[in-house]
Amino acid sequence: MKTVKLNNFEIGGDKLTIFGGPCVIETEDIVFQTAEKLKEVTEKLGINYVFKASYDKANRSSLGSYRGLGLDKGLELLAKVKEEFELPIVTDIHLPEEAEAVGEVADVIQIPAFLCRQTDILVAAAKTGRIVNIKKGQFLAPAQIKGLAQKVEATGNDKILITERGTTFGYNNLVTDMRSIKIIQDLGYPVVFDATHSVQLPGAEGDHSGGERQFVPLLARSAVAAGAKALFFEIHPNPEEAMCDADNMIPLDEAEDIFKICNKIFTLINNEE
Repeated sequence: MKTVKLNNFEIGGDKLTIFGGPCVIETEDIVFQTAEKLKEVTEKLGINYVFKASYDKANRSSLGSYRGLGLDKGLELLAKVKEEFELPIVTDIHLPEEAEAVGEVADVIQIPAFLCRQTDILVAAAKTGRIVNIKKGQFLAPAQIKGLAQKVEATGNDKILITERGTTFGYNNLVTDMRSIKIIQDLGYPVVFDATHSVQLPGAEGDHSGGERQFVPLLARSAVAAGAKALFFEIHPNPEEAMCDADNMIPLDEAEDIFKICNKIFTLINNEE
């Protein structure tokens, strides 16, 4: 399995990588507070860190749900985070025409799970030259990710990550098959495990999704034990007050304990290899 270079570290190498931050940009204060704390924690633990927040969440359950600051204001704030804290940035796009502007700020362009088969979005993201993180759709078997990655590779961009985030299991539920981590990595791509969206209950609350955050640490530990090279967490200072994904985000003050245990497992597994 190859690694993907980002700044001064490699995703898929001998250090755990964490993608983490609020689901969507709400305020500058929340974004800065989260970035500062998570940088402090990951540096203390010797973990690679990439800040995550969305400027727009176009795939909300209802029309009236909060979506974010929008492209221009959102990217402006993400650029400030990047400069102020010297952190790489990951954020998602929902339209091909967003890719170029996002590529000017983000180090990793993320393709949402519901859009992972959309050729034009994959190609537009790939042409920026940035790392492309494809979130595996809840409707796909892990081996099917190969065809999606090939769309990116066809542009000459081989900087590809694949994120596992669970599979549809009946109505309003997801289940994670840890075998998928090995299946995808055997295809040659580092796997990121999305520990918070994997406990989401899509549309379970009618006008918004539910979630079971109590299972986040369990799934994160299991994914690292299964060989995942990176973990993705949505994290908020006060999840209960969050304007998006409140039920599955983890509290900022609990992040260090979760990261610490996952890093110990990662180190053990990596040393065995």
